[in-house]
Amino acid sequence: MVEQSSDDPDLDAIFQALAHPIRRDILEQVADGPESVGELAEPHDVSLAAVSKHLHMLEDAGLIEIEKDGRVRRCHLTAAPLSAAFGWLTRYRVFWEDRFDALAIHLEEEDQ
Repeated sequence: MVEQSSDDPDLDAIFQALAHPIRRDILEQVADGPESVGELAEPHDVSLAAVSKHLHMLEDAGLIEIEKDGRVRRCHLTAAPLSAAFGWLTRYRVFWEDRFDALAIHLEEEDQ
């Protein structure tokens, strides 16, 4: 079993944060640059309180940073956790590609 150091991102929190379509939309919005909570809430048919809960989940996963600028809270994308999740997924993509290649070779050998 692999131990996770305190510096490693929490993949469970990252994937849980990515599991909801509103949170994925919010990440796409802040990928273009910082936005206020009001701007992030605008395209969604949910309350500001619901958007705030989504933002806190993204923040807890390390995917965004929320900074106060006077009375306005601005959200910024933090890409490092996405990179860690991509790295984890890539390992398994390679695993399955190797398995499918082996299966294809096996099926070709059986046909002969």
